[in-house]
Amino acid sequence: MRVSAALLCNTIDKGINKMMTPEFLLTSLVVVLVPGTGVIYTISTGLFMGWKSSIAAASGCTAGILPHLLGCVLGLSAILHLSSVAFQMLKFVGAAYLLYLAWSMWRDKGAINIEASGQKNSLLQIVSKGFLINILNPKLSIFFLAFLPQFISSKGSAPSIQMVILSATFMLMTFVIFVAYGCLAHQVSSYLTSSPRIIRNVQKTFAVTFASLGVKLALTEQ
Repeated sequence: MRVSAALLCNTIDKGINKMMTPEFLLTSLVVVLVPGTGVIYTISTGLFMGWKSSIAAASGCTAGILPHLLGCVLGLSAILHLSSVAFQMLKFVGAAYLLYLAWSMWRDKGAINIEASGQKNSLLQIVSKGFLINILNPKLSIFFLAFLPQFISSKGSAPSIQMVILSATFMLMTFVIFVAYGCLAHQVSSYLTSSPRIIRNVQKTFAVTFASLGVKLALTEQ
């Protein structure tokens, strides 16, 4: 039993080494760094609600990736890719939610006071919004279906195990970088507290950005 366990651990270690290539790590880093809906949401949360809220936003966005990764591991992404109706339904729901967030941010006058704004939303609400932003984006499922299999090693352990390890690594990178974005945004927010007009203009900018992302998602083809 001990020999078998040691052999299994050795096989897994070799498989991990083959998967965690510089290409995978660098590509994942670039993908996470590129501003998307999750990044914009985390930055806006850190800017207006503080560093604790930005961590909550990063947690929600990261958690919202999990269903897409699980779907990729289980093959559900392929079904979504093949089913035009399912893709369109999820796409329009996600676009509608982004437009709702844009409208809410545009009309919210309370965000002019950063401290008051941070008290208006519980951490659970912030996590939930981040989760919904990513889970309602069908492009993530298609992306992971095309992205992760490229780094599966034929000489490693079972493909499903490799997918789980790659997915966990990608999620960890996402969380760390999103937290960094949010905390950096919080540091910048201290320069805005003296000018409510600037804060309001920045808030409107984020609202327009969310609306643009919503429209872009609605116009996305499979």
